[in-house]
Amino acid sequence: MSPQLSLFLAETVLAFHVGVILFNLFGMIAIPIGGWRGWRFVRILWWRLLHLGALALVAVQALLGRACFLTLWEGALSGQSVKTPLLMGLVNRVIFWPLPMAFFAALYSFVFVYVLLLLWIVPPR
Repeated sequence: MSPQLSLFLAETVLAFHVGVILFNLFGMIAIPIGGWRGWRFVRILWWRLLHLGALALVAVQALLGRACFLTLWEGALSGQSVKTPLLMGLVNRVIFWPLPMAFFAALYSFVFVYVLLLLWIVPPR
């Protein structure tokens, strides 16, 4: 595979990864506010299950001591020999923190429990 194609695919995976992160963060904020404000979309069952499933996947991977599969794909595609573009490097520094896996396991477990509580506090219909 050419370095340009690898870099393009790595950037595509990174863009998708950022989208998943934004979706998860949006849900964690929009659900309680939407429940309080009466926004109907925060009670849509398939949307809530998708949000819960995405966070469950992240939490389980962290508890197993594994990095997110999107992180692994991006790393494999970008490789060490390919120069990282400025924007890609900036996004990587924002979303990939150099902390121990135990920190992420605790953080993602807490977030997952929070989203489970939101199912009870703002139940889907």
